[in-house]
Amino acid sequence: MEIESTKWFFDKVNPHLLQLHAIEGTLFSGRTKFQSIEILRSPGFGKILVLDGKIQSSEADEFIYHELLVHPPMLAHPKPENVFIAGGGEGATLREVLAHPTVKKAVMVDIDEGVIKICKKYLPEYHAGAFDDKRSEIYNTDARKWLAESKEKFDVIIIDLTEPIEEGPAYLLYTKEFYQIVCSKLTKNGIISVQAGCGSYTELLNLKSVCHTLKSIFPFVNIYIADIPSFGGPWGFCIASTTLDAAALTPAEVDKKIKERSLKNLRFYDGQAHQMMFTLPKHMRKAIAKGARLITDDKPLYLYKD
Repeated sequence: MEIESTKWFFDKVNPHLLQLHAIEGTLFSGRTKFQSIEILRSPGFGKILVLDGKIQSSEADEFIYHELLVHPPMLAHPKPENVFIAGGGEGATLREVLAHPTVKKAVMVDIDEGVIKICKKYLPEYHAGAFDDKRSEIYNTDARKWLAESKEKFDVIIIDLTEPIEEGPAYLLYTKEFYQIVCSKLTKNGIISVQAGCGSYTELLNLKSVCHTLKSIFPFVNIYIADIPSFGGPWGFCIASTTLDAAALTPAEVDKKIKERSLKNLRFYDGQAHQMMFTLPKHMRKAIAKGARLITDDKPLYLYKD
């Protein structure tokens, strides 16, 4: 097999799998106060955002991740006006939230101001001006602390953070105690979504543990999965509410809501995609039901992995 590129980025998908990306160039490489950051250019995926050596998103397929994280909870809610985003430094989650005309305010709290500044400059395609929208409020502090101290209530809360597989600024934002704070900050029909890690059949500990932990707080919790090529395969998300069952929406209902909200630029998500991603095969359902952990402040997942 002929190998044309002389520069390669090694992305550790999991402890047993590495993914190689040919690299045409480096747009930025450095460190913020909290982590290393690189913006690379790939012939296969365009611009790639890398934090602490792991791919966070790529220009070619970021729309899959961000549409799935944002639109299922936003459309499940009858009229989302106030939205909270934990993380989301690229600005693409904020971009998708602001596409809903019902939104009056979107609060985004990301601890790493450096990531936001770099993404503003090098990834304008991601945020598409969302940081400058008059409905946006951006804070650079700990999202858990901000939410706990806030007196505001939110219709939708979106957790767009790295998974809690090692000690870092995000690991305490996946615990039962944090989800209790989140639940207390939701309006009556509030709903949350969480990026929950790898959805591969052999790497489900993070996904099923996040789901199990959410179920200790919320009566309606569902997992949904879709393939994200730059991540090396399927990726998992969780959606939870005390009153809303997002998975119960029919394809026709989803398409109707998309039309009513005038969401004309969606590239992945529609009614048919909704039905597909919430429909897990038997072996996945069985694997998810076994061996989940309850993630707590004193027993975070990264210290208690199998």
